[in-house]
Amino acid sequence: MTIAALMEKMIAFTSADSTIVHHDVNHFMKVWGFARTIGTAEQLDETAQFTLEAAAILHDIACPLCRRKYGSAPGTLQEKEGKPLAEGFFKDTDIPKAIQQRIVYIVSHHHTYTGVDGIDYQIMLEADFLVNADEGHESTQGIQTFGDKVFKTPTGIRLLHDLYGYVPRS
Repeated sequence: MTIAALMEKMIAFTSADSTIVHHDVNHFMKVWGFARTIGTAEQLDETAQFTLEAAAILHDIACPLCRRKYGSAPGTLQEKEGKPLAEGFFKDTDIPKAIQQRIVYIVSHHHTYTGVDGIDYQIMLEADFLVNADEGHESTQGIQTFGDKVFKTPTGIRLLHDLYGYVPRS
């Protein structure tokens, strides 16, 4: 399955379940764009790049369900509900099981900022924050704190600086 096919499948999935389809699709498209950019600039290998991009596309798969079931979609519930949804999403695809499992892991941890165990996961956190900071109108202090605590890749740090004026504290 290609990234383009995965993207189309996720758009169809979101359209069938979301009351705010345009926002949800625009959000994951923006996160995917940042993830692709950071991963490419950081020279990820082909498998890691595919895994990262797929995780970026699926990362908020649980948001529509959470809004329907709980009235909102906080990160903890997205992680809880996202795992089985992401597992089911890959049914009948040709994506190797190990890659599916890694994508599901990242989707079910994309609001957990400790125990980051790979560059794909790290970049996912950075890409999602770059979009969330804009969409959520994050404060300058919030951006500074998150950047200091979470951002690690040179490319992610540069983008955070260029977009939001972030300056790493030494």
